[in-house]
Amino acid sequence: MNDLGKIGDQVPLVVDVDGTLLRTDILHEQFLQFVATRPLESWRLIGWTMAGKAQLKSTLATNVDGNLDTVPLADEVLALIETAKKEGRPVYLASASDRRHVDELARRIGGVAGVFASDGRLNLSGEAKAGALVGEFGENGFDYAGNCKADYPVWQKARKAYVVSGNHRFHRRAVRDFPGAEAVSRPSGSLRSYFRALRTHQWAKNVLVFLPTIAGHRFDYASLKNTYLAFFCFCLAASSAYIINDLLDLPADRAHATKRNRPFASGAIPVAHGPFMAAILLAAAVAIGWFLSGEFLAVLGAYVCLTLAYSIDLKRRVLIDVVVLGMLYTLRVLGGVAAVSVAQSPWLLMFSLFLFLALAVVKRCAELVPARALGKAALKGRGYVVEDLSVLVSLGAASGVGAVLVVGLYIFSPEVQKLYTRPEWLWLICPLILYWISRMILIAHRGTLHEDPVVFALTDRVSWYAAALTAAIILIAT
Repeated sequence: MNDLGKIGDQVPLVVDVDGTLLRTDILHEQFLQFVATRPLESWRLIGWTMAGKAQLKSTLATNVDGNLDTVPLADEVLALIETAKKEGRPVYLASASDRRHVDELARRIGGVAGVFASDGRLNLSGEAKAGALVGEFGENGFDYAGNCKADYPVWQKARKAYVVSGNHRFHRRAVRDFPGAEAVSRPSGSLRSYFRALRTHQWAKNVLVFLPTIAGHRFDYASLKNTYLAFFCFCLAASSAYIINDLLDLPADRAHATKRNRPFASGAIPVAHGPFMAAILLAAAVAIGWFLSGEFLAVLGAYVCLTLAYSIDLKRRVLIDVVVLGMLYTLRVLGGVAAVSVAQSPWLLMFSLFLFLALAVVKRCAELVPARALGKAALKGRGYVVEDLSVLVSLGAASGVGAVLVVGLYIFSPEVQKLYTRPEWLWLICPLILYWISRMILIAHRGTLHEDPVVFALTDRVSWYAAALTAAIILIAT
């Protein structure tokens, strides 16, 4: 047996990286980050993939920043490494990831005796990894920590197997196949993490599809049924979009004080599961929308395409991003119009565009204020710097006033005379909207608005009071 890797009689501890030491997979993240940062060159991934995994990993490592300083590590595996160090045992990292990334990770955790990794020609996985380790340490001359089926050939050559797994079925099989194996971490229930990834609290935004039904006084069974179906379609499509956005925004989320706890950013869910989740949710949304109308499906398709464009590129474009966010809110209203087949009201659409542009600007202000408090110069993954805050506050206020102006002009329109017997009462809505928007801007500027403005409004007592007063005014005017 080759004792080159030993220190005295201490058997080396060799630790796998992807899914073992890291709560994610470097290749999957590199693939997603290339799409996120260079979307127009995504076609190149096809040729790189056909060249083989080793070449793909090497090429991605050349073209994409690893961002390994913030990638989540498995605490249990870190504890195992620290224990080995205290015992005087040398610790090695062995990974199928590109050597540049493994070297960077070794520097991050410190005290690593050496690394084994892919080099652009050889993909160091399975039998290849087992052969490299046996060639260095000899058969049964090392302990190995791994997490998946590809680690079986390595465990078969190791003195002792350490099992790291988040999958109950694999955990039971690995412990059965390697009786002397030690479980470093046991699988924990993850359904809650998958549920969190859907961001169901954000579904509250989709109540906007009910606005055309309410504004048009369409309270018959068919209209209400179609509106509810539209609501669920947008919920499913929105969750699909949130998953894609989270996958493409991993580095920025991990640099954020609260977003780093999101399921994909924290490693609670493997990033490889994300595309499948998004596809299933989107397919379900289209299937439900099929029962409504072609016009509704067109609006839903526009919402999905615009959301994808936002996630891939537009969210990094200054001011374009807030206009797009305002349009996404407005598309929900258009979805409600299409669901109940009511005539499109230019008043409602203009009001929605101004109002939701104001709220989108408020959302950016709410992100910039904490960044300023932490001494940061800019928002990571966005195009804004903290000096833009004063301009954004002014833009949000102007958009809010524009929404109030549209309401005032609407009161003079012929449509109002058909729907209301006492339209003069509607003037009372204007100061309510002006107060509500001004308050949202003030809260964001103080740094106490920690959620999306629409979601915040649905849990804010003052917003509920303003909504109740608005509803009472509309009833009186009817």
